[in-house]
Amino acid sequence: MRTRLRTAARPVLTVLAVAVTWAALSVPTDLATVGPASLGHLPLEAVVLVLLVVALPARPARVVAVAAGALLAVVAVLELLDLAFRSALGRPFDPVLDWTYVGDLVGLVRDSFGATLGTVLLLAGVVLLLGVLILVPASLLRLARALRRHRRPAARAAAGSAALWLLLALVGAHGLAGGPVASATSAEYAYTEVSRIPAVLRDQQHFEQATLADPLRAVPADRLLTALRGKDVLFVFVESYGRVAVQGSSFSPSVDRTLDNGTRRLHASGFSARSAFLTSPTFGGLSWLAHSTLQSGLWVDSQQRYDTLVTSPRQTLSRAFGRAGWRTVSDVPADTSAWPQGAFYGYDHFYDARNVGYAGPRFGYPTMPDQFTLDALHRLELARTRRAPVMAEVDLLSSHVPWSRTPRLVPQSAVGDGSVFDGMPATLPSEADIWPSPARVQAAYGRSVVYSLNALISFVRHYGTDRTVLVVLGDHQPSSIVSGQDPGHDVPISVIAHDPAVLRRIAPWHWQAGLRPAPDAPVWRMDSFRDRFLRTFGP
Repeated sequence: MRTRLRTAARPVLTVLAVAVTWAALSVPTDLATVGPASLGHLPLEAVVLVLLVVALPARPARVVAVAAGALLAVVAVLELLDLAFRSALGRPFDPVLDWTYVGDLVGLVRDSFGATLGTVLLLAGVVLLLGVLILVPASLLRLARALRRHRRPAARAAAGSAALWLLLALVGAHGLAGGPVASATSAEYAYTEVSRIPAVLRDQQHFEQATLADPLRAVPADRLLTALRGKDVLFVFVESYGRVAVQGSSFSPSVDRTLDNGTRRLHASGFSARSAFLTSPTFGGLSWLAHSTLQSGLWVDSQQRYDTLVTSPRQTLSRAFGRAGWRTVSDVPADTSAWPQGAFYGYDHFYDARNVGYAGPRFGYPTMPDQFTLDALHRLELARTRRAPVMAEVDLLSSHVPWSRTPRLVPQSAVGDGSVFDGMPATLPSEADIWPSPARVQAAYGRSVVYSLNALISFVRHYGTDRTVLVVLGDHQPSSIVSGQDPGHDVPISVIAHDPAVLRRIAPWHWQAGLRPAPDAPVWRMDSFRDRFLRTFGP
């Protein structure tokens, strides 16, 4: 009985092995090509493997099948990661550098979707990856055995397939998914990734040298930031605030209205603004790369560069302000534990989710609403009497993916310890309400940016004085589900000040009036900001 069952199941298992192998050889390069059409190609790797299996003796043929299966499984996993990175971060996965993001990914998923659902999603991802690593070699071994049982017809089929592949390659035939029918995608991917390793190592060496060659270290403290003496200077990052928020999207009209209305409201309170764009080194996430780029004046576009930077003597904006006499603080409500890399920035004090006195509920990934973050900064630092001027980097979180449970503004005087927000998250759309529909995700993103901007405008109007200066900018564009394909890396930036002398200083920048940069506004690389800012406000 068992023998008959095994015999009956053999064809089914062989068909499944073919499907698994073909799928591993057909991982698409982007989400737009996912579907049955992406399977319509003839992989050179499959042709070569069949030829080897039928040509070699039995034992070497099995060894080749298992080795090729293991290699193909690894390449398929890397291609799946590549697909995920292109979708979320707008760039391919880097097998040399990107493994360091695993810990950040675990924290992001658990914080965004909750401990239970987040753990389930992470486990599902692990099971998928392990399944690929196990099933692909097993499938190729099974196919090798089947081919060995039918060597002659398999050899004829392989020879015919090789001739067909060559013909299709010569005529340049393309399939429904747009790619060539005669493909060698997996082999090309593996070759490309291996061949780029020397360039990655050279790039890292050059970056290390750049961290050491910093002329700012030689500038005397009394020649730093002389035109801002006595001012409170706040560098405020609005999470995921990209160019797509202010132009060319279904939600940009509502963001633009908020910015235009905010410009008028700030003007009524004596404030003016100038705006432009910066090109961020990151897309869709990894905000700390943008923060360190702005602060250091170096292009920090990978975790390896970041790790090198924060162990170097490179000067930051915060250190420059500290040397010039400012009290410097970091306000990062996303942090729920100590931040070891923070020592690089040289802050006098660090605020995070643990020490700002928040007594309200969590809003998904954001530990607290932006309105509270800004209000607490005023209470803990800016409202003090007889104090040094404050320089702060403030990271706003309410517009962070997954853009669910965006808070509602409350009267500024009612913010208090945050308990006024009790019960609010339960009344707001959840991830389950939003994420089944890309259109709902995009609308939710737009609402979150509008909220963050309104919280910031309210803060300036209520607490701003003639010594208040803000540099407000995005850290990166939102992920592709919101931004679409190839939207660029530009983010809006605005300088807001009550003192006209501050904006007269930046007149040579030719930035546009108001909070909303037009499509033709100037665009700088983010790593150019540090030195331009210091030159503009120096002697």
